[in-house]
Amino acid sequence: MTVPDRPARPKVIVTRELTDGVMARMEELFETRLNREDRALTRAELEAAVADADVLVPTITDRIDADLIAKAGPRLKLIANFGVGVDHIDLHAARERRILVTNTPGVLTEDTADMTMALILSVPRRLGEGEKLIRAGAWDGWKPSGMLGHRVNGKTLGIIGMGRIGRAVARRAQGFGIRTIYHNRHRLPEGVEAELGARFVDLDSLFTQSDIISINCPHTPETHHLVNAERLAQMRPDAYLVNTSRGEVLEEDALIKALQSGQIAGAGLDVYVNEPHVDPRLLDLPNTVLLPHMGSATYEGRAAMGEKVIANIRAWVDGHRPPDQVLEGWD
Repeated sequence: MTVPDRPARPKVIVTRELTDGVMARMEELFETRLNREDRALTRAELEAAVADADVLVPTITDRIDADLIAKAGPRLKLIANFGVGVDHIDLHAARERRILVTNTPGVLTEDTADMTMALILSVPRRLGEGEKLIRAGAWDGWKPSGMLGHRVNGKTLGIIGMGRIGRAVARRAQGFGIRTIYHNRHRLPEGVEAELGARFVDLDSLFTQSDIISINCPHTPETHHLVNAERLAQMRPDAYLVNTSRGEVLEEDALIKALQSGQIAGAGLDVYVNEPHVDPRLLDLPNTVLLPHMGSATYEGRAAMGEKVIANIRAWVDGHRPPDQVLEGWD
């Protein structure tokens, strides 16, 4: 059945190269224009895309702001984001233009939680420093005082944001004998807390009581610089910070100063404020583990993201509500 004003084969413009299977499936189902160069589109190219597409498939590297949406042609009815976070899309501007926005939740939870747990283990045990020591040929052998870090067993992990990923991190922490406290907009049901071995605390208590803090909340206007200089000052000098959420949740300059001064012991980062640029001061700090935004980078996760994008487009074409619609209140 063809729904009025929704073409059976919509023109879908994809801003980055996706996995081969996903791209082949899109070309089979839709009139698809792919970015085979796998580079971020220029602003002019994005403007041309929104002017010509029925469906735009952007990623986090594309800034879909109000000015860009204002240049959208009348055909553009769906922004099917390839990713969970939508802080790079002006949702209000999309709503005003009656453009649906979808994302790909749920399929990256385990991958991101795995990477978060890897950083929770790596930073206190100085894995990054040890690996660099070996590669530099500077290791002079085992000694009792060599490469001393902190054990994680018996420590307290503070999780900021107890959504899917935060809960998955808490489950992993149990296996390492780590106590979990958390802060969230809404407290979890008692049964879920018991299952996760997690205790709800206010944000101040989380910063003062935690040996390791993991940021797992989304970036929103309310969480922008949620972890700032004042919060970092509440941490103990032997505590660590891990961020696999968004760089903007953390006041990066304040973190760098806290690391430089020894105010906190170390940090593990997978996300940054000005990606792909990384502040050179971070590169000079030995007490950091720095990753290139790879928390969700698995073959399985990327394929599942693509399938969700396809399912959202097909539901829209068929006149149904897309299963992962971000904006509420649409017919």
